[in-house]
Amino acid sequence: MTKADLINMIAEKAGITRVKAETVVNTIFDSMVEALMRDDRIEIRGFGSFVNRYYEAYQGRNPRTGEVINVEEKKLPFFKVGKELKEEINKI
Repeated sequence: MTKADLINMIAEKAGITRVKAETVVNTIFDSMVEALMRDDRIEIRGFGSFVNRYYEAYQGRNPRTGEVINVEEKKLPFFKVGKELKEEINKI
């Protein structure tokens, strides 16, 4: 599913215009990005949670040249699936 598919589905199910549905989707995504930038945890019950994971600096290698490269420390968003969603997906 793409963002456009999500917008179309929300517009159809909620009976609103596509423009209003796009505003809703963009507002939700923007709010989530802002929360992760503040290092807040996002938890959506029954769906999952988003947190930032921290990685220390390390020395890596350029696979093409073999040159040693220093990789700076970084944080990356990580999604953990909720129990209810996991069980729903695995129903037979």
